[in-house]
Amino acid sequence: MRIRFLLSLLALSISGFAGAQNLEKGKEINATCAGCHSDLGQGGSRGEYPRLAGQQVKYLESQLKAFRARTRVNIPMYPYTQERELPNEDIKDVSAYLASIELPTKWPVFKDTDDALTRLTLTERVMIIPRVTGNLPNGEAIYQKKCVTCHGKTGMGRGMFPMLVGQYTSYLKRQMEKYVKGERPHDEEDVGGMLNALKEEDMQDILAYITSIQEQQ
Repeated sequence: MRIRFLLSLLALSISGFAGAQNLEKGKEINATCAGCHSDLGQGGSRGEYPRLAGQQVKYLESQLKAFRARTRVNIPMYPYTQERELPNEDIKDVSAYLASIELPTKWPVFKDTDDALTRLTLTERVMIIPRVTGNLPNGEAIYQKKCVTCHGKTGMGRGMFPMLVGQYTSYLKRQMEKYVKGERPHDEEDVGGMLNALKEEDMQDILAYITSIQEQQ
């Protein structure tokens, strides 16, 4: 009887958590985002548009609000993130929906009848980014010293800090360059910060390490 009661409480708890945001509404809102970020938030154009699926919900919320406030400069995002277009509740709903998506981490098994477009579409949904070159021991050492506190040992992020594993390497590299140039704030209020102390080769090594720790299930 006690076990049944505890299970009932657990079910109610899970139900309450899942119902905190309207995922169906978030899915509807994402139809607008899909033009660039794809229907399942897997990104597109080989990293021109980042992957959003499975990203930390608080991070997604904070970035959408930053676009809306124009504290993060991205001209294409302006018309979609103005308050009349994307109020706070919609930001929460679409962020929760995108965070709930689990992209496959195993390469698909194709049928003989699958055409090239089908194969490409299924492959692009896999959350495995091709390995990039770099000094893995150096990348690991820097990552564990400089990045692990915020982004986690497995690169999956936590709280307000984004998931890095599974993100397009070209996108990550472009964002690192923006941080260094002061075009996008990192964690620091002032221009500059942790990344400015790194050499270009060090940043490449970090990217190489991130692609080496992906799990393929």
